[in-house]
Amino acid sequence: MGLVKQGSVFLGALFLCTLFLCCAADVQYYELFMREANFTQLCNTTTLLVANDSYPGPEIRASRGDTIFVNVHNQGNYSFTIHWHGVKQPRNPWSDGPEYVTQCPIQPGANFTYEVILSDEIGTLWWHAHSDWSRGSIHGALVILPAENETYPFPTPDGEQTIILESWFNRDYKQIIDQALAQGIVPPQPDAYAINGHLGDTTGCPNDTLFRMQVQYGNTYLLRIVNAAMNEEKFFAIMNHTLTVVARDASYVQNFTTDYILISPGQTMDVLVVANQNTGQYYMATRPFSDSSAPPVDYITTGVFDYINSMGGLNASFITLPAENDTNAANNFTTQLRNTNITQNPPLNVPTDAEISTRLYIAIAGNTLPCNTSQCVNTFRFAASLNNVSFVLPRIDILQAYYNTSITGVFTEDFPLSPPEFYNFTGDLSSLNTAALPGTKVVMLNYGDGVEIVLQETQTGPGGSHPIHLHGYSFYWVGSGTGNFNNQTDPTTYNLVDPPLINTVHVPGRSWVALRFFADNPGVWFMHCHFDRHASWGMDTVFIVRNGTTTGTSIRPPPPGMPTCPSS
Repeated sequence: MGLVKQGSVFLGALFLCTLFLCCAADVQYYELFMREANFTQLCNTTTLLVANDSYPGPEIRASRGDTIFVNVHNQGNYSFTIHWHGVKQPRNPWSDGPEYVTQCPIQPGANFTYEVILSDEIGTLWWHAHSDWSRGSIHGALVILPAENETYPFPTPDGEQTIILESWFNRDYKQIIDQALAQGIVPPQPDAYAINGHLGDTTGCPNDTLFRMQVQYGNTYLLRIVNAAMNEEKFFAIMNHTLTVVARDASYVQNFTTDYILISPGQTMDVLVVANQNTGQYYMATRPFSDSSAPPVDYITTGVFDYINSMGGLNASFITLPAENDTNAANNFTTQLRNTNITQNPPLNVPTDAEISTRLYIAIAGNTLPCNTSQCVNTFRFAASLNNVSFVLPRIDILQAYYNTSITGVFTEDFPLSPPEFYNFTGDLSSLNTAALPGTKVVMLNYGDGVEIVLQETQTGPGGSHPIHLHGYSFYWVGSGTGNFNNQTDPTTYNLVDPPLINTVHVPGRSWVALRFFADNPGVWFMHCHFDRHASWGMDTVFIVRNGTTTGTSIRPPPPGMPTCPSS
């Protein structure tokens, strides 16, 4: 069953005006039906909760500045929420989606209509479930086209193709994480990886299929690439073809060419490719990247870049991708990202040193906590933290408790702005006490604050990279470096001229990254690692941005029909 689109309404008198852009806006209406369906992969049939009977879920398309109403029906066996990844949702945290942060889950048999408010985003984003591990089977692309009378900042491509990179398990995703958390153990590795739901021709199961993209010689194609994998950063390439990166996280970048890309879970990338090789069939391929001592399983997953009227078999049987642990390849790619000064992008608005009023230095860590369930395998369970706080989701959503001040005891306003203990974060930490403090602690910001966040990777546990995502905002990635951050010397290396504007940042192992933004979107906004095992373990926090002094700088009232929490 495909996506049910109810239609669109053009509001001739309605114009969306932000600090960046002003454009006529449409209103779009869609329906998503979540229910269990059977899928046969790896010679095994698995029952999954999916959207509209498809894996991946249907693609939602709109134009910049549109508002999209999506009525989500839960016809499945367990509850969930939906998040619109990378959509800023100005003044509207009620439709952002993370479970027990901005809403209670949609219960079986119920429905909820999300109001997805687009502003300056352009290009490719995505939507996914934001409860337990349900996003592994509930996800799809969100394509944001140029607004009326707006053009691409490059020649209009002859065609386009969405490519979603995924983790495949021969089990229900919620059951996987529920069992791992109950036992206090590391969740299992995926059984395979997928491209648009296809496992490729390297699995050994004759019934598994290849994703095929048909192309015409001489044409240019826009690839809209989404990493929806659960815990794996990904290299991706098309054999014998050069890729031109034009956008990251729904913001245009200075174009650069490359033989491969690196894309982290949560990130999206717009890439141009020209079908300019000898007519034939060429592998597209992906494999994980990891700089951790506990890397993901190193499967290569294949698809086909298939020229129309090609003769014979695959033209490039030798697949060339960086090795799974090739940190030089990863760094060489990510350091090429730069903002571009074009009319299709919002004007650069990086907070200066003088405008920074709130600074956070956040240590990212793997931890342990006592395991106290009847299924515990050991006396401890695996956990994770930010500044040694392992985040605990409440049973009443934080937004409801913040907005309705009569609800108390849900969260505290004392998230530490720096690590409680300083040590050699990137050194040998084998003897370090890895215990963390569980809590629902949030960061409070005033409307308009200039914010700097330095994310410091630590070598606690297996160490390695982390993709950190902030809801409600895009931020400027202004700096990065190896080792421990030095607040005297490292800020002198910041790029304040053309830093990329992104919503999910790759924090390399044994390194730090620096982010800046203005807190100009009031609401309750989740920040977390987009490796889902880390998010499940507590590598999360919440930013609450207080209202400004006007209605236009304050949280909108809640919409009717918000889901209610089981305990409320």
